[in-house]
Amino acid sequence: MRDLDKALSDIVAIRSQIAAGTAFRGYGPATMAATGAVALITAVLQFWLLDDPTGEPLGFFLGWFVAAALSALMIGIEMRARSRRHHSGLADAMIHQAVEQFLPAGVAGVLLAVVMWKFASETLWLLPGLWQILVSLGIFASIRSLPRTVALAGAWYFLSGFAVVVLASQTHTLSPWTMGLPFVIGQAVMAAILHVASGDDDAED
Repeated sequence: MRDLDKALSDIVAIRSQIAAGTAFRGYGPATMAATGAVALITAVLQFWLLDDPTGEPLGFFLGWFVAAALSALMIGIEMRARSRRHHSGLADAMIHQAVEQFLPAGVAGVLLAVVMWKFASETLWLLPGLWQILVSLGIFASIRSLPRTVALAGAWYFLSGFAVVVLASQTHTLSPWTMGLPFVIGQAVMAAILHVASGDDDAED
């Protein structure tokens, strides 16, 4: 029984090593572009419905939490389907690896929002920029299993995050556009990169 357990553990370890050295094909350009559309729709709705986002931070951030959850669901569904198609037997290991790479940034974003809301609500104007910086760190953490050019999207979110912090520091206000526009552009860049990579120009099978 011990030999069997060891053999199974060795197989799992080998599969993980193979997955770590394989380009992940689970992200699709169409769905990535669709998440940009979700960000744009959210920004437009908040522009119309929220008279004062700074005075209604719960409505502002709840809208973006819903947008993020919807985007994550869309990406997750496509990730599972594409991984089964492109990676077959390695699909589960590849998905686990992709989630593992981005999860710390995602969890940090949620916890940061909760802590700032509970203990430093006067600093909530920082959150849109900080979220963009965390997204950039998640993208950079995923670079080893994605097309190298996703670094461009990571750089965009990194720069836009700091730019949003600088702009918001002048008024300490929340704006749907400082959330929406950076994500629309960033997700469009990601979609373009994945579209090019799908032709095997920048990613390995």
